[in-house]
Amino acid sequence: MEELFEIKSISKSYGSFENNIKVTDNISFMINRRDIISISGPSGAGKSTLLNLLSGLEKIDEGEIIYNGKSYSTLDDESLSKLRLNEFGYVFQNFSLLPSMNVRDNIYLPSIIKSGSVDKGLFNELVERLGIDNRLHHLPDQLSGGEKQRVAIARALITSPSVIFADEPTGNLDSKNSDSVFELLFELVEKYKQTLIYVTHDPSKAMMASRKIILKDGKIVE
Repeated sequence: MEELFEIKSISKSYGSFENNIKVTDNISFMINRRDIISISGPSGAGKSTLLNLLSGLEKIDEGEIIYNGKSYSTLDDESLSKLRLNEFGYVFQNFSLLPSMNVRDNIYLPSIIKSGSVDKGLFNELVERLGIDNRLHHLPDQLSGGEKQRVAIARALITSPSVIFADEPTGNLDSKNSDSVFELLFELVEKYKQTLIYVTHDPSKAMMASRKIILKDGKIVE
């Protein structure tokens, strides 16, 4: 397997010097290309923080994250932003769709920012497979929760990223929609040969991954 991430003793704290809370505590592990990894654990274990550190949305206090041979610590803010744009896709728990843009434009946006154009073939395939091809001119507030999540997945995949980060990607959905969205997400990342790293509070969803990371009090316990 080809190594993609090397995570070396990373820690992250919040709060003041007097009331410092270490959310991730001296975490080390490796991620290979095309891994499907779940991050689970009790509330407050540091799951979302770890995902944000891996994806470069937050900065570590201690340790080192190396992605594809490059250490985050050697990248300035502009270079890190370019890395996120060119290499990563994000599926957020609250969808993070722009309310004034219709479905098509929400999906187009990352690709327009990245390259100024959209792969129409990939776009058509994604919206058809995700079952949202008949909702392209609707605004987000005209969609169901399941439809919003499918739009968020299409938006994450439209730039053909190497890595998909998903934070509780079905946390707002009922069990039926949750199962179908997860199955489809797994199918798509497998087809496009991507790496998937996702946070979930659902043990059954965590078990679907090829590798499982369980956190407790900011440490890996399994």
